[in-house]
Amino acid sequence: MSMGIEHERKLRERFGGQSDYLWDKSGQPDPEIQRLEKHLSKFQHRGPAPMFPEIVPEKRAPFFRAWLRPVSVLAATATVLVAVAVTIVLLRSNKPIPVSGPGWDVSILAGAPRIGRNSLGSNKSGVFHIGQTLETDAQSRASLNAENVGEIEVEPGTRLRLLNMGQDLERVALDRGMIHARIWAPPGQFVVDTPSAMTVDLGCAYTLQVDDSGAGLVHTTMGWVGFKLDGRESFIPAGAACATRPKVGPGTPYFEDTSAKFRAALARWDFDDTTAQQRAGDLDIVLNEARREDALTLWHLLSRVDSGQRAMVYDRLSTLAPLPAGATKKGVLRLDQPMLDLWWNSLGFDDITVWRNWERSWAASAPSSEK
Repeated sequence: MSMGIEHERKLRERFGGQSDYLWDKSGQPDPEIQRLEKHLSKFQHRGPAPMFPEIVPEKRAPFFRAWLRPVSVLAATATVLVAVAVTIVLLRSNKPIPVSGPGWDVSILAGAPRIGRNSLGSNKSGVFHIGQTLETDAQSRASLNAENVGEIEVEPGTRLRLLNMGQDLERVALDRGMIHARIWAPPGQFVVDTPSAMTVDLGCAYTLQVDDSGAGLVHTTMGWVGFKLDGRESFIPAGAACATRPKVGPGTPYFEDTSAKFRAALARWDFDDTTAQQRAGDLDIVLNEARREDALTLWHLLSRVDSGQRAMVYDRLSTLAPLPAGATKKGVLRLDQPMLDLWWNSLGFDDITVWRNWERSWAASAPSSEK
């Protein structure tokens, strides 16, 4: 017998027949109960009965479904952990991650050069693809070869990036270090970006180096090289060199066998923050020390000196290399480009038309900004 039934029985025994009034208002009313009803009536609810939504008993999932939920979470977690582990293994592996597309063949000359985070390892060779970075430490050297482009020897402490290959433009970026390039691609098709100038091959062999500040130096051993930053251009034939500085661009080319006095004065004139009087003194040194071969330097100075100094440079240059037919002093002093080009061609370095053609093609296809 339940506790509720037992309690009801006892109430019925206590109140007798009157107990029916307690449950359903039938039977004889009990005065005590009526008194309680009177006192409690002020708490009586007089509004409509509230409506509650039907409570639908929850259907419990079968045991195997309830068990499956935590198993699914564990499986997903395990999958993520496995993926992370595989990625770490690939990144730490000496085996390069495959990259599709054209590239330069790489051979180890010394040490352990790296492509990205991956050492070339015991294979002694690899492929340098577009978008990748090749680095050599203090003990490493590498050789790059592209059949229709040329060869690049990479010295220790160098960081090189491959920007483009094919479509008539082979382009790399030398962030720091030194490379030796021997290029047989058509003139203007191989370009090396540096932090302070763009180096354009014009059918040549050269050495290019960049220090940690971004300053650069090019030495040409065959053919000639174009150095360019915005509208500032320098042409460096075989046997000559040219320095470059960030935010300044290429300096004035010079032959490496010229006098130390000539080179020092030219370097100060190009890059030092000196007074107008000091610059005039350095220009005098350059003009007085110039030899026949140094017409290379004076030709560049024509467009870089102040207009008041241009006649002085012209006079010295014309004694070293007579003005060619078709050019006039008046035209040169106003920097007439066709006349300046005629004078360059008469110096015997190479035909500047190659450069002008490249400039026109570059303007039509190059990115909107240069490095």
